Amino acid sequence: MHLERILHRTGFGTRKACRSLIRHGHVAVAGQTCDDPFTDFATDGLVFTVDGIDWPYCEFASLLLYKPAGYECSRKPQHHPSVLELLPLPLRERGVQPIGRLDEDTTGLLLITDDGQLNHQLSSGKRKVPKVYLATTKHPLEQEQLDRLLAGVLLADEYEPIAAAAAELVDPHHLRLTLTEGKYHQVKRMVAAVGNRVEALHREAVGELGLPPDLLPGEWRWLTAADLHRLGVSR
Repeated sequence: MHLERILHRTGFGTRKACRSLIRHGHVAVAGQTCDDPFTDFATDGLVFTVDGIDWPYCEFASLLLYKPAGYECSRKPQHHPSVLELLPLPLRERGVQPIGRLDEDTTGLLLITDDGQLNHQLSSGKRKVPKVYLATTKHPLEQEQLDRLLAGVLLADEYEPIAAAAAELVDPHHLRLTLTEGKYHQVKRMVAAVGNRVEALHREAVGELGLPPDLLPGEWRWLTAADLHRLGVSR
């Protein structure tokens, strides 16, 4: 594939803008500056650099981000900055979007992609992908509340009770809850339904993929093949 097309498909602007980047010496492949936009490169495993920053060539951009509080999971946020502003411009230009949403005040693991099939696989209610949350509650938790969460609670605008797949008491004010649905404000509403209140919420895992311990709030990394396997999908 021509180098200008590689940059264009990676989100570095129009074909004209990509040709300009290349001709002005901003792009290197295998450590060597390439100033010919029409040089062909095999894309399998290709990593190129733009102004010294490494970029792998990917047909689809799929990422894991540690979402901090204060960001909305929307391309068109209403009251707070978009979580997409934490990503480099080329990724935003590709049209990536969050898979599902976390509330503005919720932190933790957020998956982002421009792969429509992957987005559908992970957000479809039929697949029941488990999501693990750590909730901090206002009042001390009681075993009876956990039992009710596991048995199922009826939420407003729902016709059937919704049950947690797992509920673990971490300490009197911390509850680890596993859900397989993606209802609006589901953790907060379920905890409220058993007579308590969520003061803080953090998503620890999606499927078998946990939040990397070395990733700080606001940081991101590419999803690997092993990550996709832990999510129960393959590419």
